Amino acid sequence: MPEYGTGVRQVSIRPGTKILGSLRYLNYKAWFALAEFVDNALQSFLANRERLAAATSGQRLVVRIDVQSGMPGRISIRDNAAGIGAADFQRAFRPAEVPPDATGLSEFGMGMKSAACWFASRWHVRTSALGEPVQRTVRFDIERIVADDIEEVSVEEVPAEAGSHFTEIILEDLHVALAGRTLGKVRDHLRDIYRCFLRDGTLTLEVGGVALAYVEPEVLHAPYYRAPADPPILWRKDIDLDFGGGQTVRGFAALRREGKGAEAGFALFRRNRLIQGSGDEGWKHADVFGSPNSYSHQRLFGELHLDGFEVSHTKDGFRWADEADFAQLLAGKIDEGLLPMLRQAEGHRQNAPRSTMQRSAMSAISATANDMRSHLAAAMPPAADRAATTELLVSALAPSPPALLADSEFSFEFRGAQWTVAVRISDDDGAGDWLEVRDAELIRHGLGGRHLEIWVSSAHPFMTRFAQREPEVVQALVRVAASLGIAEALLRNLRRDDPSAVRRTANELLRDVFSSL
Repeated sequence: MPEYGTGVRQVSIRPGTKILGSLRYLNYKAWFALAEFVDNALQSFLANRERLAAATSGQRLVVRIDVQSGMPGRISIRDNAAGIGAADFQRAFRPAEVPPDATGLSEFGMGMKSAACWFASRWHVRTSALGEPVQRTVRFDIERIVADDIEEVSVEEVPAEAGSHFTEIILEDLHVALAGRTLGKVRDHLRDIYRCFLRDGTLTLEVGGVALAYVEPEVLHAPYYRAPADPPILWRKDIDLDFGGGQTVRGFAALRREGKGAEAGFALFRRNRLIQGSGDEGWKHADVFGSPNSYSHQRLFGELHLDGFEVSHTKDGFRWADEADFAQLLAGKIDEGLLPMLRQAEGHRQNAPRSTMQRSAMSAISATANDMRSHLAAAMPPAADRAATTELLVSALAPSPPALLADSEFSFEFRGAQWTVAVRISDDDGAGDWLEVRDAELIRHGLGGRHLEIWVSSAHPFMTRFAQREPEVVQALVRVAASLGIAEALLRNLRRDDPSAVRRTANELLRDVFSSL
């Protein structure tokens, strides 16, 4: 192919015609497929940084990914890197053609081709290389290439300004649509994959019109849980491991100030590009993090840069010789010395933010009250068990504390009297008990009914450990508390002295009232 000019030229795609047709079946995820295009742009920018700086005033790579949702759909990826020059054109479009320098982010010679074919039936690349006054376009129609066993594709060339430099990839007739939550996940993962380049200002990355920026998690600053009176410590430590044979691991481990399982775990990098642990898929080996319900799963995070380790050809995982050995050595490093981080992760207790507790409490109260309104009257003991009560029980209801997170109340008729049941969740640090039942007979005051208050303390150590953040967990415990409180009041009303009656009644309430969908 001549160096450049105008007209139409050919580029060989041998030996890979059949390979292109099978690439749509790769086990990709959308963010790792898009990352292939960003990798190529970054590699072009980094390899030509000095030339780009001399030719333009900009010192930053800009990659924009635009998405048209809906089928057949369209995705465009455009960058302002150095473009694909004439000398690299044959290699760039031939499958499995390894680049001369495989020490960067583009190393297998398949990234752009495999990702484009995974996404789309038709795609084309338009590029202008720095210092070459020509714009080139290559078009791929995969079904036609495979059906006709095409071994060369045309290169369209038109003149361009000498200072022009960019690459634009257009994916059409998508196999994979990016919309809604999927697009949100793509942003989350790409933000993590390229956090190093976003941090240092090398890269501006936009996805669907949103510029990505990595926000550093807040690190726990607290005393060691076994010495709560000691000064607070910043729970972060450097990691430096040498496995021999040129394999090293460097980075840091830390504990999150607020536990959040979806954002915990390690991010594993090679060449400043994340390979494992992006988005909500942090690397959490059991030999480091223990069981999934451990506090390490919610608090422990960090960044580890691995050198000398091989990665998969889709760059979404490391090819471990012995991942368990790696995890065990890492766990020992994390928990040694003056910062035993795994022990602190499990032992430290901290209330969730009040806004988080309030959202969970309100959700739990609403669902619990709805079930009581719908099912409680039908679950009352049969008439034969409703023994006459000769003594009126009167107790003053204590005033409601100001630390009320959520409450709900409703009324129903029982034994000819009106009952009002209130379920309340507080975050009062002074509440010593997890469950309080306040039961007042109101007949003596001419109100003709019963007022029952069931209080659950969200600040209780039991709740702090198990149920402050997740609405479903809070709801489950509130339902248990409500069943116990109502069982106690009902049995008091029915003059039952059998100690097992509370348990049996609570079991019935949990089954008949609080297990509805």
